[in-house]
Amino acid sequence: MMFLEDDKFKDECGVFGIYSKDNLDVATITYYGLYALQHRGQESGGIAVSDMNTIKIEKGMGLVSEIFDENKLNKLKGNIAIGHVRYSTTGASNILNAQPLLSEFKLGSLAIAHNGNLVNADIIRDLLEDGGCVFQTAIDSEVVINLIARAYKKGIEKALLDAVQAIKGSYAIVILTEDKLIGIRDPYGIRPLCIGKIGDSYILSSESCALDSIGGEFIRDVEPGEMVVIDEDGLKSIKYHEKTNCKTCAFEYIYFARPDTTIDGIDVYESRISAGHELFKEHPVDADIVIGVPDSGLVAAMGFSQASGIPYGVGFIKNRYVGRTFIAPTQEMREKAVTVKLNVLKVNVQGKRVVLVDDSIVRGTTSRKLIYLLKRAGAKEVHFRIAAPVVEYPCYFGIDTPHRDGLIGARMSVEEIKNEIGCDSLGYLSKEGLLNSLGKEKGFCLGCFDGIYPVSVPLEVSKDHLEER
Repeated sequence: MMFLEDDKFKDECGVFGIYSKDNLDVATITYYGLYALQHRGQESGGIAVSDMNTIKIEKGMGLVSEIFDENKLNKLKGNIAIGHVRYSTTGASNILNAQPLLSEFKLGSLAIAHNGNLVNADIIRDLLEDGGCVFQTAIDSEVVINLIARAYKKGIEKALLDAVQAIKGSYAIVILTEDKLIGIRDPYGIRPLCIGKIGDSYILSSESCALDSIGGEFIRDVEPGEMVVIDEDGLKSIKYHEKTNCKTCAFEYIYFARPDTTIDGIDVYESRISAGHELFKEHPVDADIVIGVPDSGLVAAMGFSQASGIPYGVGFIKNRYVGRTFIAPTQEMREKAVTVKLNVLKVNVQGKRVVLVDDSIVRGTTSRKLIYLLKRAGAKEVHFRIAAPVVEYPCYFGIDTPHRDGLIGARMSVEEIKNEIGCDSLGYLSKEGLLNSLGKEKGFCLGCFDGIYPVSVPLEVSKDHLEER
C-alpha cells in the first residue's frame, strides 16, 4: 500500500527572492520564506546570497529545517538572496540537481532557481552540446543558464530576453546577479509568481502566503510574459511577450497552493469552498456527516457541508510526526502505512452515512484504502466526492504525473472506478463546476482534464529521461 502522498500529484517547486535596501538579514528572511513554501517541494532546497560583489550558495537534500542552521545562515551575508525548494519533475533527486544553480562567467556570476518544466529543453540541450557546452546537471535550469551565457556580453537583461525567446513550457524563475534580482514568468503564466514588499525591500515568491510569513505586503502578481528587474533604482517591468494568454495551472487552486494564498486575484481558500458548493449541486446525497481527506480535501468538504446542510466533522486523525523519511520495511508494514499516517475517528463515522471529499483521484490506490478503513470502522455508507474533474491526462508543465496508463481516470469509467475503490457512490466535479468555483470561464490550463494544453507537448517520457539517456 502506498503512502497517502504517493497517490497525489506531486507539488512542483517553490521559489523566493529578496532585494534589501534596509540591511535586512536576507538569508534568514529567505529561509522563512522557503519554510512557508515547503509544501511545494521537500526533496532539496538552497539559498544563494550576493553582497554586490560575490555570490555565495548553500544547498542540500531534505527539508529546509534539515539543510540550514544558524551557522550556515550566518555565512550567507549580503543584501540580495534567492531560494528554492524542490520536488524533482526533471532530473533525479540528488544534490547535483538541487537549486539554486550558480554559474560563473567571464563577465560575472548568476544564480537561478526555477519552478516549471521546459518542454523543448532536450532539443535546446542537444544543440548546445553540439556547440561545445558541457552540462553538470540533468535539470532544465541549466539549459537556461547556458542560453544566458551565450549572450551575456549584451548584459543580463538582453541575454535573458534572448533566452526566453528560445524556451517553451512553464516557468517562474528568479535570478540573482551580483547587483540585481530578476523574476520572470512564462507567457501563459502557468506557474505562479508574485511581488511583495517589506519596508523598502522587494520580494518575489511563488505564493503570497510566504510574504505573510515574513511580515511582507503583497503588491501584485508578475504578469504572464513579464520580466521584473529589481536593483538599487527600484523595480522595472519588461513585457517580453506581447501575445500573452493567461493559463494558470488549475491544480494550483485545487491542491498545490496553500489555502492562505491568492493567485492571479483568486483566493485559494474561497475557490475550494466554492468547489464544495458546486460539488453538492452536481452530486447531492443524503448523508449524516461530511468529512475531508486531510489535508487536501478539508476545505472543499467544508464547502460541501455548507451547501448541503449535512454536518461537517473530523473523520481521520493525521499523525503529523510521520515524516518524509518514514520507511515501511516489510510488505505487511507497507500495507499498514496509511493507518500509521491516518486513523479513523470511529465515534464520528460508526453507523453513519458518510460523505468523503477529496481533491482528486490519481491512481486510486489510497482512495480504496481510505474507503475500506471507513467501512471497517462501521460507516454504513461511503459516498466519495471529488472536487475536480476526472484526471485523464498527464501534466508536462512542472507536475510529476504518471503516464496515462497510470491514471485510473484514463483507464476506467466513473462507474468502474466506483466499483474498483469500493464506495457506494462516486461524483466528480465537472469542468464547468470547476470554472464556476474559480469565478472565471477561462484563464486556466486544464490539460490534465481535457488533454488541451497551452503549449504543444512532447511524447511521454519519464522525468529521469536525461539520466537514462
